[in-house]
Amino acid sequence: MTGVRRAALAALLAGAAGAAPLRGQSPRLYVANQDDATVSIIDLGSRAVSETVDLRRYGFADNARPHHVQVEPDGGAWYVTLIGAGKVVKFDRANRLLGSVDMEVPGLITLDPSQDLMFVGRSMSAVNPPPRLALIRRSDMTLLDEVDLLFPRPHGLVAHPNGKRVYVASLGTNQIASVGAGDGEVRLVDVVGPAHGFVQAAVSPDGKWLAVTAQLTDELMIFDLTDPRIPVFSRSLVMPDGPFEPVFTRDGRWIFVTCLTANRVAVVDVEQWRVADVLSHDGLGQPHGVALSPDGHYVFVGNRHQLGGVHDHEGAKPAAPGTVVAICAATRAVERVDTVGNYAAGMGTPMPTLRSTDAASTPCR
Repeated sequence: MTGVRRAALAALLAGAAGAAPLRGQSPRLYVANQDDATVSIIDLGSRAVSETVDLRRYGFADNARPHHVQVEPDGGAWYVTLIGAGKVVKFDRANRLLGSVDMEVPGLITLDPSQDLMFVGRSMSAVNPPPRLALIRRSDMTLLDEVDLLFPRPHGLVAHPNGKRVYVASLGTNQIASVGAGDGEVRLVDVVGPAHGFVQAAVSPDGKWLAVTAQLTDELMIFDLTDPRIPVFSRSLVMPDGPFEPVFTRDGRWIFVTCLTANRVAVVDVEQWRVADVLSHDGLGQPHGVALSPDGHYVFVGNRHQLGGVHDHEGAKPAAPGTVVAICAATRAVERVDTVGNYAAGMGTPMPTLRSTDAASTPCR
């Protein structure tokens, strides 16, 4: 990124995104049903499916392949990547289409917590996706830039809580990029070992730790973020087969990890850095996406229930409809299973704006 482009980008990002919740309205969980060209909406007050958005009603094709969803902190807008349509799309809470950005095989999304900015990576379904990270201004869905990451198949993606860095993990090489949110500076971190196949990443609420799933070596790799610019490898934990997506609880005490091939969810004790529990349930089948309720009480897990493998993004071989499993973070008990569309993939809830200290230890209501 040139100096001129960096200065222009900094000027465009001067405003911060709103954070106050919409008064009197329950937050929502949005679930991308990749085989159905639909998005299921779960009301988090009742934890039940309230409606289903059919993307074909907006002119998208049957193979739009919605993949990942993120939601504004106030719940007023949500974003979904459409692998098949090559678009990142924005809707408001009433599901009115507000705008879109054309992008080749868009994959995961992360929202900058301090600026009017969204980062979008690339889908793992592409054979040779562009090795670039898209920077999009959320308010008007303007593509501001694409940062060259210098490695193939960028996939795992998460922003630091301070909003100054975003971390991108490669599915094709043992590398992680630390990218400056304001200037596009790229710092590469090489990770030793055999091919890891990094899938997704999460940062602890206090910004101290970066957790990255390695689905080829069945590990959760932990990096120290004492200097947020340069993740330093700290330790690795053995996971059940196919670790896919991680999420820290609001207090940073636990990490829940979906393990797609094992049909399980692993729970990591951050204080002792060990796997404290491995959860199983009939509702879990190829657990893919994971999201936390804004109050931190529930962990939601989306399940594909497909006959294909980890990289079978074409789907079309359902063993059962997709499900969303609601797990109480404190007790680790499954409290509800909702049926959604085929191939439930990435999910999103409103980004937490405050750090809770006890949500993961408080019994669910």
